[in-house]
Amino acid sequence: SAVVTTWEIRLHVYDLAFKPDGSQLIIAAGLRVLVYDATDGSIIQPLKGHKDIVYCVAYAKDGLWSPEQKSVNKHKVSSKITCCGWTNDGQYLALGMMNGVVSIRNKNGEEKVKIERPGGSSSPIWSIAWNPSKDEHNDILAVADWGQKLSFYQLSGKQIGKDRTLTYDPCCVGYFSKGEYIVMGGSDKQASLYTKDGVRLGTIGEQNSWVWTCRVKPDSNFVVLGCQDGTIACYQLIFSTVHGLYKDRYAYRDSMTDVIVQHLITEQKVRIKCRELVKKIAIYRNRLAIQLPEKILIYELYSDDSSDMHYRVKEKICRKFECNLLVVCSQHIILCQEKRLQCLSFNSVREKEWVMESLIRYIKVIGGPPGREGLLVGLKNGAILKIFVDNPFPITLLKLTTSVRCLDMSASRNKLAVVDEHNTLLVYDIRSKELLFQEPNANSVAWNTQCEDMLCFSGNGYLNIKASNFPVHQQKMQGFMVGYNGSKIFCLHVYSMSAVEVPQSAPMYQYLERKMFKEAYQIACLGVTDSDWRDLATEALEGLDFETAKKAFIRIRDLRYLELINSIEERKKRGENDNDLFLADVYAYQGKFHEAARLYKRTGHESRALSMYTDLRMFDYAKEFVGVTDPKSSRMLMTKQADWAKSSKEPRAAAEMYLSAGEHLKAIDIIGEHGWADMLIDIARKLDKAEREPLAKCALHFKRLKHHGYASETYSKMGDLKALVHLHVETRHWEEAFSLVEKHPQFKNDVFVPYAQWLAENDRFEEAQKAFHKAGLQNEAVKVLEQLTQNAVVENRFNDAGYYYWMLSMQCLDIAKEQRGEMLKKFERFQHLAELYHVYRSIQRYTDEPFSSHMPDTLFNICRFLLNNLTKDMPPGISKVNTLYALAKQSRQLGAYKLARYAYEKLQELHIPSRFQESTELGSLTIRSKPFHDKEGMMCYRCSTNNPLLNNHGSVCINCRQPFIYCASSYDVLPLVQFYLEEDISDEDALSLIDLEVPHTDQRAARWQDIDNDLQSLRMDEGLDDEEEDPFTAKMSFEQGGSNFVPVKVSRSVLRAMSRRDVLIKRWPRPLKWEYFRSLLPEVSITMCPTCFKMFHSEDYELLVLQHNCCPYCRRPIDEPN
Repeated sequence: SAVVTTWEIRLHVYDLAFKPDGSQLIIAAGLRVLVYDATDGSIIQPLKGHKDIVYCVAYAKDGLWSPEQKSVNKHKVSSKITCCGWTNDGQYLALGMMNGVVSIRNKNGEEKVKIERPGGSSSPIWSIAWNPSKDEHNDILAVADWGQKLSFYQLSGKQIGKDRTLTYDPCCVGYFSKGEYIVMGGSDKQASLYTKDGVRLGTIGEQNSWVWTCRVKPDSNFVVLGCQDGTIACYQLIFSTVHGLYKDRYAYRDSMTDVIVQHLITEQKVRIKCRELVKKIAIYRNRLAIQLPEKILIYELYSDDSSDMHYRVKEKICRKFECNLLVVCSQHIILCQEKRLQCLSFNSVREKEWVMESLIRYIKVIGGPPGREGLLVGLKNGAILKIFVDNPFPITLLKLTTSVRCLDMSASRNKLAVVDEHNTLLVYDIRSKELLFQEPNANSVAWNTQCEDMLCFSGNGYLNIKASNFPVHQQKMQGFMVGYNGSKIFCLHVYSMSAVEVPQSAPMYQYLERKMFKEAYQIACLGVTDSDWRDLATEALEGLDFETAKKAFIRIRDLRYLELINSIEERKKRGENDNDLFLADVYAYQGKFHEAARLYKRTGHESRALSMYTDLRMFDYAKEFVGVTDPKSSRMLMTKQADWAKSSKEPRAAAEMYLSAGEHLKAIDIIGEHGWADMLIDIARKLDKAEREPLAKCALHFKRLKHHGYASETYSKMGDLKALVHLHVETRHWEEAFSLVEKHPQFKNDVFVPYAQWLAENDRFEEAQKAFHKAGLQNEAVKVLEQLTQNAVVENRFNDAGYYYWMLSMQCLDIAKEQRGEMLKKFERFQHLAELYHVYRSIQRYTDEPFSSHMPDTLFNICRFLLNNLTKDMPPGISKVNTLYALAKQSRQLGAYKLARYAYEKLQELHIPSRFQESTELGSLTIRSKPFHDKEGMMCYRCSTNNPLLNNHGSVCINCRQPFIYCASSYDVLPLVQFYLEEDISDEDALSLIDLEVPHTDQRAARWQDIDNDLQSLRMDEGLDDEEEDPFTAKMSFEQGGSNFVPVKVSRSVLRAMSRRDVLIKRWPRPLKWEYFRSLLPEVSITMCPTCFKMFHSEDYELLVLQHNCCPYCRRPIDEPN
């Protein structure tokens, strides 16, 4: 602290107060209040009117009391109030009392917190102050009492830390600046400075009597004291910087009691709390020394990691030292006391002492082995010494005429930089003692720790960088330069240290100007921009220093130039040594084409110059270079120009140039790439069909461009039918593919197989199956159908299942032309399954859906047909329960009570679903009330036997074993009897015999009604007048009660007696035989589907065809020709 001014007024000064803006000082002196000018101490005016001593003055900040209150409220307290203070927000008031109590009240005067001090009335509270800091989370109250204690409390009354013991009675306490420090005065006749935690830092000023009051001038570092003897003293507090630097670690004092170590590269910081006044700091490698008032602490890093910031206490030297400078080494501390240097071990043993001839101005550790470090010492008389810790004799390096301000030694210990008291930088060669150069305006200097020939110095607001003996490079910089490491310069500005990144461009270019490429590269490694690296690489390349150029190009990752350097190095290994040729290649890469061409010509490599010009599309320069004397080179130029046109932004012109040059393939490639179909088809039409390669390329481009018509035309011109077929298949133009297959059947597999696969991929399995069939891939066709059938059964689509089984059977029949035995069995099985699933669909709809489209008679017949034809092996999906349930219902409805009872009994033997359970049980009971008989059974049209409704033998007559022929819609028995031909009669003979007119046709009223699309429809109004005359009737006789079926076989005469109108023929394809049926009831009109050969009552068939537009069984469209 420094005394600014002191004056006496010969009156007791009990209190002071500053005007909030700091311009005026108010003093309570005896009976008067004096107003002073705070800048020069002159009195402005005295305020009179008080009749007793004034103990307290304060300046209003925002009024005397709250504007809501009309008058001042008064509150009684238990003891005399000695001091008071408002919180920063003005919400609470703290009162210090004579009885040792602190009372905290709100604005209404209500006591919120009462703090009772342990000393009671023997320790009156003499001064209190609230911390003005805005950084604190809580309001903190400092309390000083005459029990000689300093304490801190939160607004809640909770004490912070322990009481701080004082050695005097405190009369005043106040916060300095913004709450960082505390100022206190009292009976010890001095004002002292404390930390905000109550740690004493030192004396501000000593007086001759008690200090009753001390106040801090707002927003400044001035403190004013008022004393018992009337002395008023003004002090200015100045805080010096205490710090230390070693390479990239900077340690400095913070809040007077803390040390912060900052890593200047990583910007990491660590705080070390000492809780005492920090007097000196020294840092070296992994050591940190901190001098406190009564001891020195030695810290070390936890690890050798260069970025480690964790320090731990290694040693404590518990002694009080007075020194000007403090230095720490690996195993020692060095104390500087004016002319004397003392070397102490960490155990406080003084090992060496050096006494200098003059005051020590500068000291620095310059490294060395542990325990043998070297010190650089500068004296006031200009002597510069080097001292080794283990050597008692200093070594004189230089003797200057002026005092030394700053010193540094280069990395290799060969050069010494000195700043003298005239701010001149002097650089010496240590060995020869020769002055190498000097520079003015320097206040600090540092050598680059990574480069021997570079140093920097600061002064007059500029940073100066000097390399070797080149001119100085300057740039503006605020602060004080203290270190230089690589491209980083460490700058101390006021209290903050920062690492400034400085590009080393200027010194690098200085080396480049002198073609010193290796030195320039070393400077660049410290830190330059990418453009600087490129300049270095280029200059080194032109100077043919390929090693430096290569390293520089690697830095900027320029592969192009690296390839050039590698190729030159390879050529050098092979024995080439023409530097002009190498330089020509370098110029060509750099874009200096004319210089390159001249060098190529000089070295006899004209062809390289020509290639360079043509590669660069500089055809005019190339022609000028070649002249008109070399026709071969001119032709080459034309070809190159055409190649250039191909890669230029005018490809149409390039294509035309290729066409005119007869280079059809290249022209087609360009046109195809750009999709100019019109130009491409013109070329294809002009080309001869023998030119297959260009035509094929045209066709490929048309396919890629999806011009199917042009591609088709091109393949047709080439006569490449296989490619044309594949084109149609790839583009899914199936109709064109089919028409081509009709003319050229050898491509059938090439079309139908992919067509079938495409259909299958698009879920059109039925069409896919037909396509496989057409392609002759029967196994694939069968597989598709089997999968379709299986899916239909699993999904309960029994109508589809029946249809697919019918298709499977026909497929097997088709295959049976080549493989008879197995396939014919499959045909019969699939035909049987097809009919079962076809009829079961109606039962399933009846049981599962609420409404049925079938008449009861039809459902009744269907159930009987299904039960008569079901074997022990039940086909998957067909439910016997559903069938019997439907039969029981319909039998009851139609009066077939016996059959209904049979159905219910059979149901009782099976597992019935819960939905049928109640209905079945009820039906089983109620059917017993009905008579035990059925309606009429089925009559056999061959033997006229009345058959039961259910038959254990299946769908045959119980008497003659003749199979019944059913209508495929209502499942009534049709009046048809199947007959067979005698062995010697062929189908063709039988057909010709039946087609002959019989002599009795005039007696028949029967007429065949032709129905479109080859359907045979037989309409008969009446039978033969006399059955005795019909030879067929005679053939139908048989032995009664025979257990074996005797088929009706007819001879030629019987066939001749038949009318074509009475006969229906199932014309099965080979290897099956045709089947013949004779109608016995001419009045019943019967229609047979020509595809599946199913028989229908004509009316039913016509109705179903109208509904579905196809056969209900085989789904043959009605308009499809047979």
